[in-house]
Parts: sequence; structure tokens; C-alpha cells
Amino acid sequence: MSENEQNQAAEQQEPQFAVQRIYVKDASLESPNAPEIFTKQWQPEINLDLNSRTQQLGENAFEVVLTVTVTVKNEDETAFLVEVQQAGIFTIAGLEEMELRHTLGAFCPNILFPYARETIDTMVTKASFPPLMLAPVNFDALFAQQMAQQEAEAAEAQH
Repeated sequence: MSENEQNQAAEQQEPQFAVQRIYVKDASLESPNAPEIFTKQWQPEINLDLNSRTQQLGENAFEVVLTVTVTVKNEDETAFLVEVQQAGIFTIAGLEEMELRHTLGAFCPNILFPYARETIDTMVTKASFPPLMLAPVNFDALFAQQMAQQEAEAAEAQH
């Protein structure tokens, strides 16, 4: 093996990660009870729903889409519902299967969430509601929880 071939083999084994692009794939805001909702005392109940999905675009290229849905009710009426699909294209190479799953399922959503949070706050304030200031999310813990649930379901299916 020549020195050049050895260098190429070493490069292929080193983990690689790069953000190629971050973008809003879809965004919507509904305020079904406006303008009446603005006449009521503001005591919001906030429900946050998170979901992510991954699509392989090519060799070592992946799109990760983080969907953040926030439903805010005030006095049992929906004040607004906002949904943002924050996406990113990532180059990822040289990872083992479990490392790749963790990167796509936790690390990439961690990168995307602040962008989604900013988009949501902008949309909400333009709809004349107070900003939400969503708290950070521990995607590592959510990923671990999801893996444990899948393992439990697999073990149950074997019995």
C-alpha cells in the first residue's frame, strides 16, 4: 500500500461532520379566536410537541427536519397554534451505525432547535402575542428515551 493510499484510508475512517445548510422548510401560524382572544386576561397554557425525521440525500449527506408544534390555550380557547419545520443538510461520514443514529437523532436537532425557537418567537410576536421564549430541549435525553422504548418493544415482540 502506497503512502497516498494509506492517507486516503485514514481520511475515510476519521469522523466528519459539517453543516451544509439550515433553512425553514415549512411554517404556519393559526389564531382561530382572534380578535376576541386579545380581550381576555392572558394566562396561557402551552403545549409543546417535538418530532424529527431524517432523509439520506446521497453518500454522507442527510436532511434532518425538526418539527416543533406549539399550541397555546387561554381560558380553554386556542389562542394560537404555530408549527415550524426547521431543516438542515448535514455531511456526516466515518461514524458507526449507533453514532450516526445518535448524531441524526440528537446532535442535529440540538443544532436546529435554536433556529426553530427564533422563527416561532418571530411569528408569535407578529401575531401580536407575547414571545414564548421556549426553554432549551435535551435531545440527548429524548433520544435515549426513544432508544430504550424501541428496545423494550423489540424485547416484548420476541416473547
